[in-house]
Amino acid sequence: MGSSAVRTKLGVFVISMATLFAQPSIGADDPIEAALASQRMPTDRIEDSWRKPADVLRFLEAAPGQHVLDFFAGPGYYSELLARIVGPSGSVLIYNDALYTQAAHHDLMVRLGRSRLPNAKMLNEPANYLRLKPESLDRVLFVLVYHDLYWRPRDAPEPLGDAQRVLKILRDALKPNGLIVVVEHAAQETPRDNAIAIASRLHRIDPKLVREDFARAGFDFVGESEALRHPDDDYTKSVFNPAVRHRTDQFIYKFRKR
Repeated sequence: MGSSAVRTKLGVFVISMATLFAQPSIGADDPIEAALASQRMPTDRIEDSWRKPADVLRFLEAAPGQHVLDFFAGPGYYSELLARIVGPSGSVLIYNDALYTQAAHHDLMVRLGRSRLPNAKMLNEPANYLRLKPESLDRVLFVLVYHDLYWRPRDAPEPLGDAQRVLKILRDALKPNGLIVVVEHAAQETPRDNAIAIASRLHRIDPKLVREDFARAGFDFVGESEALRHPDDDYTKSVFNPAVRHRTDQFIYKFRKR
């Protein structure tokens, strides 16, 4: 699959700096509403309808002054919203590995051009060797990418990361009581030995495996949102199948550093 598969996963992200929407004067008292109403990329607004970002960001408890990591951020849809929410006293790490960076680099350069997001910084390292300062993060967000720690691209010897190694790195980087939110495409109940095959073929993951991973890594499960549930989803189909594209059954879990 390689970088072309990641481009498919990231979607078409054609943007023009000259066509940015004017910033509406609404939501000033609510950082999340203000971020959604800000000068964003036109294609971001198209995605709002199926991503439901307000629900996700409120569930993350995103707020001004926080330091946040957007994991496998791709072209930065959520990175931009987070940067606007946390404001000048906060910061956002836009994290991609080499494969994601290759696919998303151009779009990120446009998003970050002209110092649009001065409190955001790109980070490019292998997931298993991610270097983060201890207790430096308040929040971490995975949006439809946690399964990529189990996804083995075609001809690759191993998945993009090892879940337990990555979660240990993130746990060490989180402040006490720091939160991680995972948004993911649901899979049918899957034996752990089959998780790589399911992630690689369908780009889904069994919610039970995610909860097990976090429990083993020293996190407490503290909540679930139903904002993106689609019970009529066909779990046997790839998330890129037109029959379910942008309508997959997605679970949203929140975990707190123990």
